[in-house]
Amino acid sequence: MKEENLSMMAGPLLSWYAENKRTLPWRGTGDPYCVLVSEIMLQQTRVAAVIPYYLRWMEVLPDVESLAAVDEERLMKLWQGLGYYSRARNLRRAAKMMMETYAGRFPETREELLRLPGVGEYTAGAVASIAFGQAVPAVDGNVLRVASRVTGEDGDILDPGVRRRFQQLLEQVIPPDRPGEFNQALMDLGAMVCLPNGMPDCGQCPLAPFCEANRLGLQGVLPVRRKKAARRVEDLTVYLLLREGRIALRRREDTGLLAGLWEFPHVPGSLEEARAGDPLDTWALKAVSWQKKLTARHIFTHVEWHMTGYLLEVSGEGCNLTWTGQEELDLLAVPSAFSKFLEEARRALREGTER
Repeated sequence: MKEENLSMMAGPLLSWYAENKRTLPWRGTGDPYCVLVSEIMLQQTRVAAVIPYYLRWMEVLPDVESLAAVDEERLMKLWQGLGYYSRARNLRRAAKMMMETYAGRFPETREELLRLPGVGEYTAGAVASIAFGQAVPAVDGNVLRVASRVTGEDGDILDPGVRRRFQQLLEQVIPPDRPGEFNQALMDLGAMVCLPNGMPDCGQCPLAPFCEANRLGLQGVLPVRRKKAARRVEDLTVYLLLREGRIALRRREDTGLLAGLWEFPHVPGSLEEARAGDPLDTWALKAVSWQKKLTARHIFTHVEWHMTGYLLEVSGEGCNLTWTGQEELDLLAVPSAFSKFLEEARRALREGTER
């Protein structure tokens, strides 16, 4: 590993950034709230997907005070589709902590930022450097990929020891007068040039002259990452239950996957049409007419849902279910795992209203 190569990065990297940086709505404001919200949204989510969510969020919750005061339903609706909903809850918890512990002031040091719920080393480094000009690195997957290729590091970049070593090395080379630009330049280089999952565009890279991966032809080998465990597959049977112009939803438990969000009732397993009516007794319902069968799939980080769905008219009490109309459905946070079923539910309610 050629650690000294990192000391040559700052000049070429910042010159490249001045010419090639991405135009993003949260850049250039210097507002730590904007930086924090954008960085939390960007965790495990592509920039292009985040931009409309960020803009909508800022229209409704433009500052720490408004975020601290927002109710759970509105918060979840604003986040709907971004996934990893605990991120939104942690953002609100952080805002409440700032209002209660810091009298509405935004923490300015990495050490203080790390005390906020949901804020780790990377996010604290990003906010501290971009918003407050502190010379601290922000080490994420993009930065680790660039650094491992530049130095020729052949250790697993998911290993905490490798990450800590790069954190320490970058602390020594980050320019004290432009730390935010340096960190954002590394982020952009990793996203635009030093690409994952294939060959980087070394011909456009300002670091190519002193990059070990480029010199040795190891761009396709580095960085080294351990293989992820195979996802667990779960089969579900999902029900779109229509009754008197309304559709059934239920709220998930407050812990676990998709905690506290609204979902269509479902049962484990993939039930064929002959047995699909069996679970209705559990909800004190009877089928009036079966209308449509649907299939969908959704991939989470560690689990994959294979879903069979049924749209049907029902009668009966409907135990432990909430019956919602068109307008109410649009106000509730239903996770994107059920997006195909949500679209079908809206269509069915709309057609029912038109009849």
